[in-house]
Amino acid sequence: MSSKDWLEKDFYQVLGVPKTASTGEVKKAYRKLARDLHPDHNPGNVDAETRFKEVSEAYHVLADEQRRKEYDEMRSLFSSGAFRRGAQQPPFDVSDIFGGAGADDRRFGGGSFSDLFSSIFTGGGPSRPRTGGPARGRDVETEVVLEFSDAVHGATLPLTLRSPGPCDTCHGSGAKPGTQPRTCAQCQGSGLVTRNQGAFSFSEPCRECQGVGTIVEEQCPECRGTGGVTKSRRITVRIPPGVQDGQRIRLSGRGEPGARGGPAGNLYVRVRVRPDDLFGRNGDDLTLTVPITFPEAVLGTDLRVPTLDSPVTLRVPPGTPSGRTLRARGKGVTRRDGTTGDLLVTVEVVVPAELSKEARTALESFAEATGPAPRFHLEQRATTGEGASSG
Repeated sequence: MSSKDWLEKDFYQVLGVPKTASTGEVKKAYRKLARDLHPDHNPGNVDAETRFKEVSEAYHVLADEQRRKEYDEMRSLFSSGAFRRGAQQPPFDVSDIFGGAGADDRRFGGGSFSDLFSSIFTGGGPSRPRTGGPARGRDVETEVVLEFSDAVHGATLPLTLRSPGPCDTCHGSGAKPGTQPRTCAQCQGSGLVTRNQGAFSFSEPCRECQGVGTIVEEQCPECRGTGGVTKSRRITVRIPPGVQDGQRIRLSGRGEPGARGGPAGNLYVRVRVRPDDLFGRNGDDLTLTVPITFPEAVLGTDLRVPTLDSPVTLRVPPGTPSGRTLRARGKGVTRRDGTTGDLLVTVEVVVPAELSKEARTALESFAEATGPAPRFHLEQRATTGEGASSG
């Protein structure tokens, strides 16, 4: 992005936010616009694609605190009229601006203050237009839905993505097969033209070739001269073990292909995990609730429970209360360091709603044999009235 863009474009207006908007408000506005304007949702809509690029450009500047500060300072400086032709200004030394002693050392877009002006104006000699070099491809985000067990153990999934790519008919040239784009006579292939403004010369994209440097006279019938089409491509993605619901995985270089030999963007895969009928998850531990009978809780028992691999047997000690948690080590989620979490089994004593005559008789005998209820001291205090508040 050139310094000229920073001067001419109101990025706040592009995103529809005020200049006082917070970073969170900027991101929220961008996400909504990017979702509505994305080329995949507007195939063949040139206006939407142009708007999408403008929105992405504005977000790139305003979402970064340092770049936003530089952008605001630059526009404030020029809007004040300090460098308009004919403005009444006190004498100043041009060397103070263009890198002389005492020049302001603030940074704009990765260059010094003098670099800023040098990138906009060139005085006393020929301009040095910049031609379009390699451009990095855009990042792509997609979403996959995993079964619970695949999220725990990891999985390899095929993904089909639709994204722009070089036209197979013209191989990206935009010209009809058998023809070639010609060099633009207006800019001599540089993509930029120079206009003189007093003591300065100003470079801008060539209007004849739209800044490309070449002109397609006979357009490719497949891409209509753009050199690119939306393609479907199939890739294989490895989801690591232990991924959590909502987690985003970055795959470097698997996004949209770069332009003019530039590197590809990144692919971000957002994972959604289907809940399991039996198991829950707490960090790297799996959870499971198992019902047991009252006799099993009192007398103890060997409890055979399922895991995501093979079943395990846990010992329920005599006198186990309802809600106690038993641990099966190493039966949980595999961590990044290769270790594994545990399976936490919570036992729940089931109270039968109905009893047979024999069971009721046996239970009454048990109650008589075990003596008074464990809350006997509470009942005794309630009967005597001790501790009651006086009115």
